[in-house]
Amino acid sequence: MAGSPAKFEVLLTEGAEQDLEAIHDHIAEFDCVANANRVLDGLLDVVESLSRFPERGSYPKELVGLGIKEYRQTFFKPYRVIYRVTDSQVIVYLIADGRRDMHSVLARRLLGA
Repeated sequence: MAGSPAKFEVLLTEGAEQDLEAIHDHIAEFDCVANANRVLDGLLDVVESLSRFPERGSYPKELVGLGIKEYRQTFFKPYRVIYRVTDSQVIVYLIADGRRDMHSVLARRLLGA
């Protein structure tokens, strides 16, 4: 279709896949499976939407403070999806509850600290 944005291939790292599983398991255990499935579906919708408009995401403030602007983020409140855009791919590195200590989570997952 003319005028439609280019499609990027969206890839999840093993860590991001594990994040999704852990989020689902946590909600299923402490709330209910129906809500766990709803949150998982919402997160997957956000991830899939990156194939069309990956540049819309903002830069994570924790990384900008370190001078790093290669990662972006989008939200499915309260969850943050942290990703990087390459030539034709979007690589999702982290999906985490934004209420966590994101400095530590980002440092461990993205910066290897």
